[in-house]
Amino acid sequence: SALIMSEAPARAATSAVTIGGPFTLSTPDGTTVTDQTYRGKWLLVYFGYTFCPNSCPTTLLEVATALKKLGPDAPQVQPLFITIDPQRDTPKVMQQYTRSFDPRIVGLSGTQQQIAAAAQEYGAYYVRHRTGPGTNDYVMDHSTYLYVMDPRGKFVRSFDTDTSGDRMADALRELMAQGRHEGAEGRDGDSRFSLSGSW
Repeated sequence: SALIMSEAPARAATSAVTIGGPFTLSTPDGTTVTDQTYRGKWLLVYFGYTFCPNSCPTTLLEVATALKKLGPDAPQVQPLFITIDPQRDTPKVMQQYTRSFDPRIVGLSGTQQQIAAAAQEYGAYYVRHRTGPGTNDYVMDHSTYLYVMDPRGKFVRSFDTDTSGDRMADALRELMAQGRHEGAEGRDGDSRFSLSGSW
């Protein structure tokens, strides 16, 4: 697994221009969703797990702060928390966890294969480390980027774990304004994108 670890960041770096892509996952209530489900929204995509001791709760707390700061613009943003630990992160656990930060954050899960495929599209990595003999004695090492996707599903930028909710909100507001501007000037052929500012 050391070999996989050393290769993962290099691959992510070289494919940074093509971050994001198709995925098929499910919401806690069992609804199947894909990347197409969220077209027309700005996505904040984060790969993590509910037993995470620090980076996941910190990031989701800042996402919740960003949503509050965005106020009337918040409905244009859809935060997605994709578990890398489906064994422990059952639908009920996921729902309670994301709701504890903000009910607008949607937790997504799937089979190991579906999650691995989604992570690969985003250049996210995760590795399980055993900490004891029990079934649940393990922690997950994982990348901690929060990916921003535009309403057409294109990667725009990422935020580090230490990005404050205030900074996220400012950056998102700026991106939305640019999106509206491009739509208004007709440079963008996708009408759903140009309309997204007025929803």
